[in-house]
This record gives sequence, structure tokens and C-alpha cells, in this order.
Amino acid sequence: MPVIDLDDAVALAEQFRAAGRVVVFTNGVFDLLHPGHVRYLRAARREGDLLIVGTNSDRSVRSNKGPTRPIVTEKERAEILAALEFVDAVLLFDEDTPEMVIRRMVPDVLVKGADWEVSQIVGREIVEERGGRVVRMPVESGFSTTAIIERILRQHGKRNIELKQENSESHHDSS
Repeated sequence: MPVIDLDDAVALAEQFRAAGRVVVFTNGVFDLLHPGHVRYLRAARREGDLLIVGTNSDRSVRSNKGPTRPIVTEKERAEILAALEFVDAVLLFDEDTPEMVIRRMVPDVLVKGADWEVSQIVGREIVEERGGRVVRMPVESGFSTTAIIERILRQHGKRNIELKQENSESHHDSS
């Protein structure tokens, strides 16, 4: 399924619930998609019949993670997520948290990584008040976007600076 807006997500969730099916929602930045993300999303999909993934807009990511993020634009992140066979729909949201999305859609199951304390999970009360459940999904160690960025900088950052200096020096030598 494609990237959808909030109204379409609400309608889709209502349609599935009316058919007695379980609607699952999770959210995140999913900046540089890695195996930890893929395994997490696959496991989230097993919690129900429909998995809607919310991903932060670029503005929201900058607000939450700082001016150097995201690395991958919101449209590209949404397209990649939507291409995963176990993701049924992707929804971009511009707020700093998905609270409004959860309040409107009211999923049957809200999935977050176990690195989030129960009390910190946005939308938990909304889902539980309606009789839904919150699942804290184990997070696989060794995978993170920050670690990927740091590895790129370690392995290529200095080299690129050196190449730029070499090119600058050779340009000056030939003039």
C-alpha cells in the first residue's frame, strides 16, 4: 500500500476494525533503514492484521534529533517503508510526537521499542482506554542510525577531507 494521509489511515483502520481485524500502529524516524528496523517492523506486523507505520516529517525529525537529521528525506523514508511487504501503509506526521495520529486512529495495538519505558510511550493511555494493548518490542543491539552515521564519518570523513585538500593543492600547483 502507498503512503497515505491521516484521514485515509483513520478510514483504513475503521474498515479493518469493522471486519473484526486487528490494527497495529508503530512510529519512528527510520532515517537510515537497517536490519534492526526491518526485524522490528516485521515483528510489529505479527501483532495484528494491518500495520500502519507513522514516520516523522523532516521538520519533526529536526525538532527531535537536531539540525543535522534526517539524512534521508521524509518522502524517501516513506517510500522505502511502504516497499516493505509487511508494512501495509505509511503515514507521515509533522508533530513532534504521534499523539494526534494515535488519538484519531486509535489502533488496537501500539508497538514501541523496549528501549522506551512504558510511562514514556506516547499514546499508551489512549490505546489502553479503548481496550487495546501496548507491546514493547525487543530492540536488537548493534543496530542504530547514529552508529551508522558515526561509522561513515570514521571510515570516510577524514579521507574525504584529505581528498579535498589534495584536490585543492593540485589545483593551486597547476595554476
